[in-house]
Amino acid sequence: MRIAFYAPLKSPNHPVPSGDRLMARLLIRALELAGHTVDIASEFRSFAATPEAAAEVVACAAPELQRLRAVWSDGEKPQLWFCYHPYYKSVDPFGPALCAEFDIPHMTAEASYSAKRDQSDWAPFQAQVAAQVKDAAVNIAFTQRDRLGLERALPQATVAQLAPFIDTVLFEGAISKPQPTRLITVAMMRAGDKMESYRMLAGALAEISDKPWTLAIIGDGPMRSEVEQLFSQFEPHRIEWLGERDAAEIADALGHAGAYAWPGCGEAYGLAYLEAQAAGLPVVAQQTAGVPEVVQAGVTGYLTPDGDVAAYAAALATLLDDPSTRQAMGEAARHFVLAERSLTVAAGTLDEILRKYAGAN
Repeated sequence: MRIAFYAPLKSPNHPVPSGDRLMARLLIRALELAGHTVDIASEFRSFAATPEAAAEVVACAAPELQRLRAVWSDGEKPQLWFCYHPYYKSVDPFGPALCAEFDIPHMTAEASYSAKRDQSDWAPFQAQVAAQVKDAAVNIAFTQRDRLGLERALPQATVAQLAPFIDTVLFEGAISKPQPTRLITVAMMRAGDKMESYRMLAGALAEISDKPWTLAIIGDGPMRSEVEQLFSQFEPHRIEWLGERDAAEIADALGHAGAYAWPGCGEAYGLAYLEAQAAGLPVVAQQTAGVPEVVQAGVTGYLTPDGDVAAYAAALATLLDDPSTRQAMGEAARHFVLAERSLTVAAGTLDEILRKYAGAN
């Protein structure tokens, strides 16, 4: 199929790294691996922090809508519109209108619906997302939690599931040289859930300061100074600040660690967990949000109760104290991701979904 791909929250070409950008890129690669032709339809970003700003964004989208209409009229129109991650703060101002006008199907992936927004000033924008989801040929959910949420809120919608995945190429031939007491985490330094995870991690490590751990931190962002302050309570040699790194450098750093430590407050699922496991690392995270979709509790890592710092610290201590468990979980983690969550596996599943729901041949 000829597919027009659009990510209203953040274009796959956006300069700032994020999980959204990575998943958008992975979806495009999976579609191409399955034999489809994918073009990024627009770089227009529809994200708005407030309902007032959202109204302005919608108005600003008019020229881009006209441009796309002209392109499709003058050339070969796509056979499918693929919208990644529409939600009330970042609606799709193009796909539904163009698909109705040019008579082509559209689909979404990771669409989000929050019922409480129906009683707020965001209601008109959430209604746009709801209409798109209901009219879509299919909506792909990455977690069972998200699938059930869409089906309960919008029972008219057609929903399919695709498990979160990564490109495992950097990990398949890698030879790990794990340092058993070296913990590692990869995360942006920004307000909200990320900062809450950093706080929880620092608090847990303080509870096991008698253990011989070190922590490597990969990431950067607007709250770097606040994150550095959180970890200033520890001896300087314990914390290694690696800053922002590219994919190959991250894979290499993961291969030299003993366990992946990231609480994952409010984490949609967390592709970094899959990367860590592909490198052979057991994970310590919380049993919260979408994290259980990417970490097999008790098999590839430990998932502790949401918000329980003491339990999180105890799980870290277990891996530090028990090398055999750490090794067994790490081996299981690597097998899990390489066998079940690779780009190749995802491409096959995604192609099946398109064939079943979107008219792919």
